[in-house]
Formats: sequence, C-alpha cells, structure tokens
Amino acid sequence: MKSRFFAFFGLLMLPLAAFSQYDMPINDNWTFRFAHNVGVNKDTIVNLPHTWNNVDALSGKLDYKRGIGVYSRKIFIDSSFADKRLFLKFEGANSITDVYLNNKFVGEHRGGYSAFVFEITDRVIYGSENTITARVNNAEQLDVMPLVGDFNFYGGIYRNVSILVRDEVCISPLNYGSSGYYFHCKNVSEKSADVDVEVLLNNASHDDKIINLIVSIDNIDKRKSLIVTVPKHSTSTHSISFNINNPRLWNSTNDPYCYEADIIIIENETIIEKQRGKFGLRYYHVDADSGFFLNGKRMQLHGVCKHQDWEGCGNAVTDEHIFVDFALMNEMGVNAVRFAHYPHSQYTYDLADQYGMISWAEIPFVGPGGYNDKGFANIKAFKDNGIQQLRELIYQNYNHPSIFFWGLFNELTEWGDNPNEYVRELNDIAHSIDPSRVTTAASNCSGDINFITDLMAWNKYDGWYGGNPENLGRWLDATHQVYGNTKIGVSEYGAGASIQHQQDSLLKPVPTSWWHPENWQTYYHIENWKIIDERPYLWGTFIWNMFDFGAAHRREGDRQGVNDKGLVTFDRAVKKDAFYFYKANWNKKEPLLHISGKRNVNKKSIKQDVMVFTNHGSAELFVNGKSFGIQSPDKYAIIIWRDIPFNKGKTTISVKSSDGKLVDTAEYYRY
Repeated sequence: MKSRFFAFFGLLMLPLAAFSQYDMPINDNWTFRFAHNVGVNKDTIVNLPHTWNNVDALSGKLDYKRGIGVYSRKIFIDSSFADKRLFLKFEGANSITDVYLNNKFVGEHRGGYSAFVFEITDRVIYGSENTITARVNNAEQLDVMPLVGDFNFYGGIYRNVSILVRDEVCISPLNYGSSGYYFHCKNVSEKSADVDVEVLLNNASHDDKIINLIVSIDNIDKRKSLIVTVPKHSTSTHSISFNINNPRLWNSTNDPYCYEADIIIIENETIIEKQRGKFGLRYYHVDADSGFFLNGKRMQLHGVCKHQDWEGCGNAVTDEHIFVDFALMNEMGVNAVRFAHYPHSQYTYDLADQYGMISWAEIPFVGPGGYNDKGFANIKAFKDNGIQQLRELIYQNYNHPSIFFWGLFNELTEWGDNPNEYVRELNDIAHSIDPSRVTTAASNCSGDINFITDLMAWNKYDGWYGGNPENLGRWLDATHQVYGNTKIGVSEYGAGASIQHQQDSLLKPVPTSWWHPENWQTYYHIENWKIIDERPYLWGTFIWNMFDFGAAHRREGDRQGVNDKGLVTFDRAVKKDAFYFYKANWNKKEPLLHISGKRNVNKKSIKQDVMVFTNHGSAELFVNGKSFGIQSPDKYAIIIWRDIPFNKGKTTISVKSSDGKLVDTAEYYRY
C-alpha cells in the first residue's frame, strides 16, 4: 500500500506539462476517529475503503455504532498546480458527508450510495500541505433515504476517493457526480443505429473559450469534431451525432459487445482533456404475455439479487471482492442482476456490462417489509433527497448498456402517509432524464402503488414465510388474469439455509427460528423455479439472494446478524446445494455433476434417496462399489435414485456420468 501512496505523492511533484488531465487516488493513510473521541492523539490510521461497522453490525449488535466518524488526510499540493482545477471525488460514503479543506467547509452530500464531487480549486493552498477532512454520519435521519431496511447501514468512507486534475475548460464532473458525457443510443436495429454523444463543457475562466470538441469511436474508425464556444463561468451542452451501419449489438451473455469512444477537447491546438467511454447498442421491449425481449428475441432472465457487503468487510469491499462475486454469478449462469437496494459501485456496473448481465439499478427508497416502521416521510427534505438520489443514479450510470431498469422503490406501504403521488413524481423524473429505459419497483402488498411504474414485480416467499411453493403459481396466474396488461415479474423469492443445519427428512422450518436446514432451501428453489419456468409472461425473476448478507436485527439460522438466504455463504467460501441446482439449469456451457446433500453426513434411515444435479446427460450411481443403475436427468437437470440402502456405519457413494468424464463422491455414516 505504501508504494501506491508514494507514487501518488510523486505525481504531485511532477511538472504539469507531462499531463493533460488525470485522476489520483488518495485511499491510503487517512486518520480516523469517532466524533465523540476528541482527545489528542486518539486517531487511528486506516486505508480506504473503510467502515467502522464491520465488527459490531456483523455480530448482530442491534445498536451498532451509528453516528459521526471523522476522516482526515494531509496532502502536499505543488505550486505548479495553481493554473489547474482540482476536484475532490468520493465514490461512496454513508450516509451524510461534510467535507472540509484546511478546516474550511467545502460542501455536504446527503446520501450513502452515490458518488459526489466538490471543486476545491480556490480553497487549496498551493506549494503547501493541505488537510482534507470528511465528517461522515450514518445516524438515523428522517430526511435521507433509506429510512429503514432489512440490511445494515454501515458507516464510513467505503469506496474510493480521488483528486481530479483538470484545465479551466473541462468535461464537467459536477453534473450529479457523473462523467459529464452521455451516449444517447437511438433507432437501434441490426441494420443501423444512431448515437448522439452529449458532452457538458464547463468553463471556469473569465473569458469565453473556443474549443475543438472531438469524438472518436475506435471500433468503427469514425471521428467527428465540432468547434464550440463555451461561455465564461458556465456549463454548456454540446452534441456530436453518428450513424453506425450494421452495428454489433450488445447481446447479454452471448456477446456483451461495447463500443469504445474517446471524448477529446482541444484548446489552441493542445489536447487539454481526453476521456474514454464505452457504450453498447441494443434494443428491447417487455410484453405482458410473453415477457422480456432483447434485440427482437425472447429471453428468459436468470436473475439474482445482490447486496454489496462481505463477511468481515461490511460494505468496505474492494474491486477484488466484486470480481469474485461476478465470477460466482457467471459460474452459476446468471444473466440478470437486481442490485439491491441502492446504487452500487461503478466497477460493479462495469462488470455487469462486460459479463452481459442485464441489470436493475435502484434508489434506496425502502419500506419496512415485515418490520415496524415506515419507509416514506411526507416531508419536503426527504422527497427532495429522493429526487437527488434518483438523478445521481441515472446520470452516473446512464452509459452502462447492462442497465435496463430503473428501480423506484422496494416494499412501501400505502398505510398512513401514502407515497403514491411521490412515486409518480419519481417515475416522471426518471422518464424525463432517460426516456430510453423503463421503470420498475418491488412490492409486497396490494394497492394502486403497484400500477405506477412501467413494469412491476413482487417479492414472493411462498414456501418460506408461509404457504407452499405451489401458492406462487396460483398467485401469479390470478394476478396475470386480473391485470392482463400489467407486465409482472418476481423481484424476490428465496429461503434461508445454513450449511451447518442438515436433516434426513424434508421438513419445513420456522423461518424466524435458529434451524434453517439446507435441504429445505434446495427443495424450495427447485419447486419455485419449476413454477417460474412454466410461465412465459414473467418479464423477470430474481432470487433473494445470491450471497448471505449482514442484517444486525436478524435472530435466526445458525447465528445472529446474518440473512442466510444466499445461495453462497457470506464469506463466498461455500456454494450451497441450491447454487448447483441453478448452475445445472442455467449454465449449459460448463458440464456439471453434483450430489445434493453431501453435507448431511449423519444418516438415520436405512433407505435414502440420492439426488443429483447434472447438465451432462445420464449418470450411474454406485454405493460401496455396487451399481444401482443408470438414469437420465429430467427437464430440470435432476436425477433421483429412490430408497437406496445405506449400511450401518460408513457408506460411500459415487456418481459417474455415462461418458466417464464427470464423477462426484460423498461419504455418509449411519448409526
């Protein structure tokens, strides 16, 4: 880590002529203390990303620390920077951040999940050491989304911080923390596509500036320029348009192709800024009877929901953590992700673009679910904050081809202050900023709130929080019949499971109990997926959740403080059996043969069923070396050998694919 620090420090001492513009990370060597700890020399040294709740919240402490943490960092800024513009960019700090430079207030950002930028050009002491201070507050607020949630509100600067160095005229980083350029892709088909590149140029000088704006699309070797005048002390919008013949379409996991473009600004024949962006060309629609269509072809979304936290880290995850998450989703055959319940990092959406995962991005407008509280405050400050966070979500992520759906709320209620009018306002704002995408939401109740957004989805837990899986099918069919024009999906479905909880028989547990047997989760997902797969009118369905995640108030499963509905454990070390069921059904590229229930090593019954998930054709079962026959999988990649005798003591089973290429084994003990 020190090498990165000194490399950055060295950059500041280099002549500016060596650079046009650049972004310099300042993630190392921050001091940290809680605001109440005002004693001298009480600070500790931390590196970003950082949260102060990675221990207390994840241990299930209900009143985990929610208050103000103070971060500070000293940095020398060379006098040669005096003719540049400097911006301070935070990619995420939860949830209210007040920024100071040399103990003078710079600005405040309210919201814990979006990036924000402040200009510090006129506040820097050049040729001297400067002190950046950020007071970050994750205390409960009534004017900042979210008010409630079945997840932890980790405090801290949990994403990267950097200094942006720019010229007097620059591509503006001040439009809701976004890139300042936007690819508007229109009239897309297999034959052609129109792309309007909109660029916001900001001029901080005292004179109007004549700028040569150039956009170059490398993939097709197209380059256009435009001479523009940028008025002094203002931001102006400029567009350059392209037509692309026979475009290569962004086609989800089959071919997530992106075009790359350079946005260049030149003043007096000198390049003063060059940004590189990506965009994807695709078209889609949703039909109330036939579901989701991408590039003219119906596509079944194999969706999961994902929180951003990890065991031991909380929300202070690195790019390496995020990469592991995508590798696991890709292995399972995921092609769609609902990024719950807030904006995720830019690297997250970048990977969604690269992997071709169709994405649902949402603001943290979260209701109480099954808990006591309310997610909507009918006060101006709260509503203004939600609008701000929606604008940040859309502008910051506008260029990601993987994002198809803007999510406006999760599990709100109409009881008391009714949020419907406000949801309509959010819906209108989303369409005004981005008419190219559709809006959606996740509901767990009835009412008019379910008919505001373009698409609708429900959180359904039939077979976990009451009822049986077959209830899901009846509910979906009835809803589709009554509201035939409504485009419906399932935003959440899932069941808890502990890899430490194993049972021979299939018995439904009490969801709020300390007993969450893994085999019930497996059964739940098998039966729910059968129901989903048979209903083509569903535009999308999303498993809750891909990974176990932190929720301090949870008192269930094998420990407190964790929601264990993930298909992978919180530390990403163990894939539960349900993971392999979906992999066998969703990932046809990677051969799989997996014995379900291998962790249930202690058996009671003399006769046992052996269940296998495979996408590789027929397989043969051997018990202590004796064959029990060859079977072929059903349409859901399942083989079950019934009533197989298990010896007293140790029993070894193995399953082999008929072509001999795949083998899986397990050992059991019956007493």
